[in-house]
Amino acid sequence: MKVTEQSSNYTNLDKMTTRELLEGMNREDRHVPEVVAGCIPQIEKLVEGIVPRVKRGGRVFYVGAGTSGRLGILDASEIPPTYGAPYDLFIGMMAGGDSAIRRAAEGAEDDKAQGWKDIEAFEPTTDDTVVGIAASGTTPYVIGAIEEARKRGLLTGCITCNPDAPVAAAAEVPIVAVVGPEFVTGSTRMKSGTAQKLILNMISTSAMIRLGHVKGNKMVDMQLTNKKLVDRGTKMIMDETGIEDYGEAKAMLLHYGSVRNAVDTYFAQNPDKRK
Repeated sequence: MKVTEQSSNYTNLDKMTTRELLEGMNREDRHVPEVVAGCIPQIEKLVEGIVPRVKRGGRVFYVGAGTSGRLGILDASEIPPTYGAPYDLFIGMMAGGDSAIRRAAEGAEDDKAQGWKDIEAFEPTTDDTVVGIAASGTTPYVIGAIEEARKRGLLTGCITCNPDAPVAAAAEVPIVAVVGPEFVTGSTRMKSGTAQKLILNMISTSAMIRLGHVKGNKMVDMQLTNKKLVDRGTKMIMDETGIEDYGEAKAMLLHYGSVRNAVDTYFAQNPDKRK
């Protein structure tokens, strides 16, 4: 039996108090970061493969179904506003299409050919990377996409939570985070989903840092999409340049469009003030 389908370590959940339920879930969740830590060598290998490909114009496709697909779409959608990267750099897709994000598409994940067909719409090249996300490791939609991508020379990786899973055998760089049975038997939106989210964070964040979208520890290319981010960017400029006037720093930010552009322009015009 798949680890993700094994019976919960807890019984009679319906008889537990709210406090007992919460403490049980929290107890199980604590194991997840430890398991993910053991996956770091494989995560590193995947990121080291992604970075040079993106520098050559490649993209990263996240492919999944159900919770796994939604997590990929979530991670991909947050890259542009956070790092100012193009919207087609990280592309999240799931079985059943965008409508399946909110409403399950029955049977969509069982079509092994559709995963690659969905990727084909983006005219993939050998500089692209396909990362399959499947807690069970048996999703045909995901496996088919990885198999075809690898056959055509794309870098392939996967994130799964079952050992010896077919998706891991299909991928060039498998990431296998075995977090154990779920608190609610088979509910992989819980520990498995948490592990997948942590790993996706690590892949995209480290790739963006390696690609130069972070300076020091700051998101210098973030999009200025709301007042909070404008305020954050203004303070980043003040900290980096030594400008003490908030209004002046804010005006620079809005004029040049990003922290990076504002700071680079400031020091180009005032080289003697560089720290």
